[in-house]
Amino acid sequence: MSSSSSTYLVAHELSYAYPRRGKGAVVPAVSDVSLAVARGSFTGLLGPNGCGKTTLLKLMAGVLRPVSGSVTLEGRSLADMPRRAAARHMAVVPQDTHPAFDYTALEIVLMGRHPHLHPTQLEGPGDLAIAHQSLESTGTLHLAHRPFTSLSGGERQRVVIASALAQQPDVLLLDEPTASLDLGYQLEVAALLRRLSREHDVTMVMATHDLNLAASMCDTLALLRDGRLVRHGATAQVLTSDNVRRLYDVDADVQFHQSAGHLTVTPVRRVG
Repeated sequence: MSSSSSTYLVAHELSYAYPRRGKGAVVPAVSDVSLAVARGSFTGLLGPNGCGKTTLLKLMAGVLRPVSGSVTLEGRSLADMPRRAAARHMAVVPQDTHPAFDYTALEIVLMGRHPHLHPTQLEGPGDLAIAHQSLESTGTLHLAHRPFTSLSGGERQRVVIASALAQQPDVLLLDEPTASLDLGYQLEVAALLRRLSREHDVTMVMATHDLNLAASMCDTLALLRDGRLVRHGATAQVLTSDNVRRLYDVDADVQFHQSAGHLTVTPVRRVG
């Protein structure tokens, strides 16, 4: 992981609201959130359901345009960047991937090369080599010619991460990357992301409900509740019993686990 502390991806006073269907009103989702992500860091977005994590991730990816505020990537406004240009720098790993056709794993990964091609250009040998390298990096090269829909949950998630890697991004944005996986696959994907962060020097931002996953992977945390940023800082300083209570109305025991090598969170009781 890079030791540089320079800010790379910056959200400045972001606000966003979803229209309420049929009523003409709006539902605030993110309110006045400012967040600076350092180059090479691994930032976790934590908070309860409906707190704005996924919306903030989409705003930072440029998928949604804010009602107010801005997002800059290395000092350049995302609003001024064509989507294809932005996709050369940032890749998104969604919570669920449901392709319209029965693509092979290799075809899914090759889709990650599209931002680097002209609209009518086909993938060439160089793109195929990058796709194979991305599959190999995620331990899925042997699945290249398998139908994507035939893969297990953990295999599909690793292939989607390979597709994101094939974009050769500077920033990887992940929405609940282990949410639908069993414990073994959760550990497998977590280890993969740690290795990719370290070896590829990719800046990562991950929305997750899993406090222990965030504690094991993230050097920085941003805590959200009701669409607002509650705390932002180093994991060791931010992941505390008081902040868990503030976010989730839950008493929790937060301790450093010697064997795991990171903080662990054990929920004790609901409060309030």
